[in-house]
Amino acid sequence: MPEAFVLFKTEPTHERDVYLSLAEHDDVAEVHALYGEFDLLVRISSPTSRELSKLLMQSFRKIKGVRETQTLIAVGA
Repeated sequence: MPEAFVLFKTEPTHERDVYLSLAEHDDVAEVHALYGEFDLLVRISSPTSRELSKLLMQSFRKIKGVRETQTLIAVGA
């Protein structure tokens, strides 16, 4: 099952709204608030790579308050 870690930068004062929106997604395994350059760290898993890409491109980036994302695809050893 493909997994990725996604770092989120949010618009000022939108951290909580984005956090709650992400936490409601079925494919989101974890959401963590951060201090530093990024505001949130999310671990996601999806049944296929195609569905993972769709989730990243069509769902997460459209959440109101998301300013920027950085995706790290996990590779099994």
